[in-house]
Amino acid sequence: MLYGRAAEQERLARLLAEACAGRSGALLLRGEAGIGKTALLDWLAGTAAAQAHGETTGDGREVRVLRVTGVEPEADLAFGGLVQLLWPVQDRLNALPAPQAAALRAILGTGREQRGPDRFLTGLAVLTVLAELAEDGPLLCLVDDAQWLDRATAEALLFAARRLAAEGVAMVLAGRDDDGFTAPGIPELPLPRLDFEDSSRLLADRGRAPALHSQIITESAGNPLALIEFDAARSDQPHQHAPLPVADRVSSAFRARIGGLPERTRLMMLIAAAEGRGDLPLLLRASELLGVDLGDLAEAERTGLMYVMDGAVTFRHPLIASATYQDAVLARRIAVHRALAEAATDPDCRARHLLAVATGPDQEAALELAAAAGRARGRTAYAAASGLFGQAARLTTDPRQRASWLAEAAALALAAGHAAQADRLAEEATELTDGLADGLAGELADGSVDGLADDPAAGARVASVRAAVAFELGDRNEAAHGLLARVGNAAPNATPNSAPPEASGLLRTAAAYGWLAGDADAVRTAAARLATAVGATDPLVEGLERLCEDDAEHGLPLLTRFLEGRPGTTGPRDADEAAQAIRMLALTCGLLLGDDEAAHALASAEVCRCRSQALIGQLPYALDVLAQTHLLAGHHRDAEAAVTEAEEIARDTGMRRRLVRLGAVRARMAAIEGDARRVRELADATPPALRTGVDCALVLLDLGLGDFGSALSRLDPPPPGPDRYTWLSLSTAADQIEAAVRLGQPERAEEALRHCESWARATTAPWAQAVALRCRALIDDRPEPYAQALHLHEKGGRPFERARTELLYGEWLRRARRPNEAREVLRSALATFERLRAEPWVERAAAELRAAGERRVAARVPAENPIDRLTPQELQVVRLARGGSSSREIAAQLFLSRRTVEHHLYKAYPKLGVGSRRELARLDLG
Repeated sequence: MLYGRAAEQERLARLLAEACAGRSGALLLRGEAGIGKTALLDWLAGTAAAQAHGETTGDGREVRVLRVTGVEPEADLAFGGLVQLLWPVQDRLNALPAPQAAALRAILGTGREQRGPDRFLTGLAVLTVLAELAEDGPLLCLVDDAQWLDRATAEALLFAARRLAAEGVAMVLAGRDDDGFTAPGIPELPLPRLDFEDSSRLLADRGRAPALHSQIITESAGNPLALIEFDAARSDQPHQHAPLPVADRVSSAFRARIGGLPERTRLMMLIAAAEGRGDLPLLLRASELLGVDLGDLAEAERTGLMYVMDGAVTFRHPLIASATYQDAVLARRIAVHRALAEAATDPDCRARHLLAVATGPDQEAALELAAAAGRARGRTAYAAASGLFGQAARLTTDPRQRASWLAEAAALALAAGHAAQADRLAEEATELTDGLADGLAGELADGSVDGLADDPAAGARVASVRAAVAFELGDRNEAAHGLLARVGNAAPNATPNSAPPEASGLLRTAAAYGWLAGDADAVRTAAARLATAVGATDPLVEGLERLCEDDAEHGLPLLTRFLEGRPGTTGPRDADEAAQAIRMLALTCGLLLGDDEAAHALASAEVCRCRSQALIGQLPYALDVLAQTHLLAGHHRDAEAAVTEAEEIARDTGMRRRLVRLGAVRARMAAIEGDARRVRELADATPPALRTGVDCALVLLDLGLGDFGSALSRLDPPPPGPDRYTWLSLSTAADQIEAAVRLGQPERAEEALRHCESWARATTAPWAQAVALRCRALIDDRPEPYAQALHLHEKGGRPFERARTELLYGEWLRRARRPNEAREVLRSALATFERLRAEPWVERAAAELRAAGERRVAARVPAENPIDRLTPQELQVVRLARGGSSSREIAAQLFLSRRTVEHHLYKAYPKLGVGSRRELARLDLG
């Protein structure tokens, strides 16, 4: 029986009941050691078992329970927890999509499949297998001692937990409140200590006389485990009391009990504590080497400190294992780990024990740790692999290997989303490589020690990692300058064609980072060094340099060459830092060239690539660009859906800067719709270094609301270099020209007009040429450019810009006393503004129509579009379903479970007025 936990039991019972009703949920129990987390999990498992033995869920289906417990010695064993959780259900992997099944088989060691390069594929696979199991009935997933889960398992489980919706899965995690385990997005239930009344009831249940309750309760401070242990130790230590934390006093009590056991029993307990997993065969092999056997555990079993059952050795509480291990002298611990290493049949387990044996440099242990790191990397357990490479680097006697392994540890830490750790490792590797005689160290290229060879790319890899960290989390300008400095240090007296071979890639990446950071000087420097020291020309770098000089005429054709010559697909290693920077820039180039259809196709293809290969970490940027193309095409709901998904993934992957940058799309939508409060909220939340996109939205908002002075001065002078060629800045030049003319100060628009016309001449996009003609018509106050602009607008692209041209031309025609012609173009403008829900512009167009003699005109919102009733995720699901994708295919693409996809369809059908996929296929979704 549990005391003082009625509220917590009610919360857990409600979670289980929700799962039985088909609704999923997750909860984290948080509390100190001994507070009763495991007891609550046991109670919940017992409640589920009671349903399985007669008290069913109401539809005849039983509750299935999966359980995993974190083990402290296994915290560095990649996916050790996931193997424990999924081993009993590995027969269900055949039901998963092929990439997900391959990912889990590689982890379980039951297949030869190769893993993909994205660590989040595992989380998606876990979500899918949990959903598949829930098809048979409600599923209860219990995770105890979550603070000791290996990081790869924890990330996979949390990724799945955040996406549970309508599968019938309840996931409950339990973790200590002082061990750094965090679960963002998962509700937490803190467990308080017991009050005096509940503590007394617990002691009374154990037969303790009421007269002795007070002192025990005072010493235990309401910690349930402390109450039990202090009560048990009462007869042996009647006056024990010390001003220590409760957990420390409980550990002290355990150490006292352990100290009273026979020496051979203590040795067997130490072997079990050092082994950690409860692997009885391994424990017996190691104990034989140390001259003890299973019979020596009898006394520990008799006193209730340990249990041996079902082929496993288990401590009653983790604090007992900790007390056993910490109370042993160093020499005894080393001897035990040496025996475990000799007895281990699993190479990763052997490597872990060799690490514990090492008290200084140890090349044998270092090589085994590096091999284990390579295996972990192959399973995309990047955090574990990083830690193992770092440990190997500490133990190796070869400084070249140390530099190589530190470089790889840094890269893997970055891939795992741990940027601060990556930067620290990269800095250490840089200091070491700079101190080597040849300036660069070798690198493990294939994850095995046999592949070790001198490779000057190690220093370049370190520099790329540090640049990626700086770009995503630190000073964006430092990303490019760090790479430039690396090339300069590697070739300080460079002459033509004298730079090391890796310099070309570093300089290209430096130019990409410089452009994305708005640092024109970095782009120029990279281009100059590429041309001199490397002796190479590159259309990407040269094109960016020309744009930095405001030379769109020559810069844009070079970027076109870059995109045309770039392969459409890449291999797994294209996921590294440098390749990803170039890929990000390629998507941006599509927008720079003004060919919105091509940009949309490029972004869509990249999103599909990321989805099909489960490259979840790369997906937010691709979705960001896709959202921009949707917005430019006037598809605001689709843009919102893409941004919403990108934000969710960016939160899961720790991409805080990407979250901020996504605000530019939302700000632009809000500005078009006249939502001043939303635009200003986004502006306030954006750091100054990332404000260009949001500032452009503020200019448009000012213009729409008639605040022409603010619109003209907000970006005056205009942003320098690369920021002048963002997808928003180009439209903003036209906004400022209109503001200057409406203020009666056209001379202030001369520079913006020159920039706009120069860019329009260099691109073949009809909409861009139309906008430039509109701006010229405003300045010259002539009708001919307006007519030419509308002719170009008829070729398609950017409906908001077309409506603005129609509005301005209609105004000119009305002033020229040509009301019939004015009304025709103004009606078209009004219809587009209404469809886009561009409220300020709707009001302006309606006012102009009335002034032109239209008798029946009222600014109005158009009839509701059915898709406006859908949530962003429902819209994504509906569009994919309408395109013929099955629920399973949609689930794989959107990183959801199949049941959740069907739940979204179930909710969307009545909103759309349809009842089946067949009817959905005939629906016009715009």
